[in-house]
Amino acid sequence: MSPDKLVYMANQIAKFFASQGHDSAVAGIADHIGKFWDPRMRAAIFAHLEAGGAGLDPNAREALERLAAVKPKEGAHTSH
Repeated sequence: MSPDKLVYMANQIAKFFASQGHDSAVAGIADHIGKFWDPRMRAAIFAHLEAGGAGLDPNAREALERLAAVKPKEGAHTSH
């Protein structure tokens, strides 16, 4: 899926949550993307974000930055 399509989708999610106020909107966007976007989609939008995040709604950008900060690192192993 192209970065442009993912930006469009993220911005549509941001529009949906916009009426909830900044903090709730950002949390809702992050929750939605974390739950419903497959790992390839999230990886692609994180790569777009790291490349500058052109076109992202400010709330969508903040939500993605929050998700990126807590995403598991590639190849990370959890210990039991």
